[in-house]
Amino acid sequence: MTNDELQLKKLYEEMWQALIKKDISTLEKIHADNFILVHMTGRRQPKQEYLEYVRNGQLNYFSAKTENIFVDVPAGKLIGQSKVEAAVFGGGKNIWRLQLAFDVEKISGKWILKFAQASTY
Repeated sequence: MTNDELQLKKLYEEMWQALIKKDISTLEKIHADNFILVHMTGRRQPKQEYLEYVRNGQLNYFSAKTENIFVDVPAGKLIGQSKVEAAVFGGGKNIWRLQLAFDVEKISGKWILKFAQASTY
């Protein structure tokens, strides 16, 4: 495994830990300023709105058990599949088989998340 592949896998795990802890500072650092999340519903959410929803509890993550991480460094792609315990948009707590397909970019030696498409697997 290359150093970049290892860094991207670590970034995916870091993102989940920050979401679970509501560590907005870390989330700010690892998401590009123009980051967009496309939810399973098709709703597009820019970074600041997404982080506000995490902060205010509209998006609550309790645990994430990673099952698979796929990395394509030359293409700038990262796909993570995790069983995620969450309560989102006022719904009850559920366990989701959540796949996040990311576009990533390396800037000044650090990988950041630029775009994410959510789906189930």
